[in-house]
Amino acid sequence: MTDAPAPAAARPRAAAAGAEHVSGRSRWTLLVVMAGTFMAIMDSFIVNVAVPSVRAELNASFSQVELAVSGYVLVYGLLLVTGGRLGDLFGTRRLFLAGTGVFTLASLAVGLAPGPEALIAFRVVQAAGAALFYPQVLAVLQTAFTGRARAKALAVFGVTIGLASIAGQVLGGLLIHLDLFGLGWRNVFLVNVPIGLLTLAGALRLLPADRVTGRQTAADGLDLTGVGLLSGALLLLSVPLVEGQHAGWPAWCWISLTASVPVLAAFVAWERRTAARGGSPLVDPGLFRLRTFSAGNAIALAFFAGNAGLFFVLTLQLQNGMGHSPLAAGLAFVPLAVAFSAASLLGPRLGARLGRHVLTLGYAANAAGTLALIGTVWAAGPEPTGWTLLPALSVIGFGQGLGVGPLFGTALAGVPAEDAGAAGGVLETAGQIGMSLGVAVLGLVFSAALGHEASPAAYSDAFALTLAGNLALALAALALLPLLFRRADPR
Repeated sequence: MTDAPAPAAARPRAAAAGAEHVSGRSRWTLLVVMAGTFMAIMDSFIVNVAVPSVRAELNASFSQVELAVSGYVLVYGLLLVTGGRLGDLFGTRRLFLAGTGVFTLASLAVGLAPGPEALIAFRVVQAAGAALFYPQVLAVLQTAFTGRARAKALAVFGVTIGLASIAGQVLGGLLIHLDLFGLGWRNVFLVNVPIGLLTLAGALRLLPADRVTGRQTAADGLDLTGVGLLSGALLLLSVPLVEGQHAGWPAWCWISLTASVPVLAAFVAWERRTAARGGSPLVDPGLFRLRTFSAGNAIALAFFAGNAGLFFVLTLQLQNGMGHSPLAAGLAFVPLAVAFSAASLLGPRLGARLGRHVLTLGYAANAAGTLALIGTVWAAGPEPTGWTLLPALSVIGFGQGLGVGPLFGTALAGVPAEDAGAAGGVLETAGQIGMSLGVAVLGLVFSAALGHEASPAAYSDAFALTLAGNLALALAALALLPLLFRRADPR
């Protein structure tokens, strides 16, 4: 990168500069950005349990409801990097407020949608709002906390992700079951409104004012060509991953996946050219010369692919194979969530003793738990119960809890403050692509193994076979860790 670093006075001011403890105002700042994190993550999961009710009340086709779900995932994944870069250019606080406002209003509109077309449109707006504010969360954690305070803040970040993922399954089923005010499935979206308003009020009061830097000039602006190329590449990659399973993997899916490679190569070439000419690229190519950042993205891809793939096939096994209701299936995830949260909170203490090898412990536990889950399913035969799966799921949750916060912290450790938003967006995009890839590939394995059988025995066999793919992804993340632990190359 040819731009000179912004002077220290011009960079985002740390809310607790140099502090080693999360206390006072910084604690409230952390609470505000975690509320945003909770909304963004929960909304990706909570809609799944509402699908039958939405179809029945709005007389929507399956493809329309599917588009409401997949459209959110696609737009959210497409705009994360752009949202992060906009935060770098125009201020973290501005983008967090704007994104949260858009998301909250869109949630209200989705909850009041009169038909499937409006539902789809407002879900897309929701996704755009989430993509604007969510990358700012990591930027705040990176710039407003230091030392042990940052480790603790990232631990809370990990807990929030875990709780939001499970809350989406459990809270969605509970809200529909309770049918508050006779609103049924609409409560699944309307619950975001009070959370969003409280988050906006807290952000207005607590997030530090944005400082104009040398980057924030009209000459720099947003790299629109880079936005177009990256969006095109991600669209070509994501649409087949999201829709391929339901469409039966027709030829266009493979053509689209193949076409994403040259478009991504064109994006990389354009970013290098822009940086070499002294411009402001969407993603600074120099970031990938930081070994920890490059390795962190590769690990995030494998790690989140395994996580999302497990959640997907476990839900199929619990509901279709074992006959659980959506609420009961959601509650089966609670032990995993408890273990995840406990490990995330324990992470900073373990990190003080083990250093970065807290990730080694976490990913090894994740792999061991997955292996134990395979053994449990095989041993239980055609009719496993939720109780028999509990010990292995708890071990997996513990490993995953140690593997989120420290991964983000380590991968972003060497990133300059002025690139924190874009770097966070890239890392989150890697995780999002990994999640789509995990669901697509492991869902395909599960479907192929199940065939046309619908018996509990067939589901258990398919589940166990698919878990072998989860184990391969867990071991891949573990094998990539040495790259993350090497000293970063000079930028």
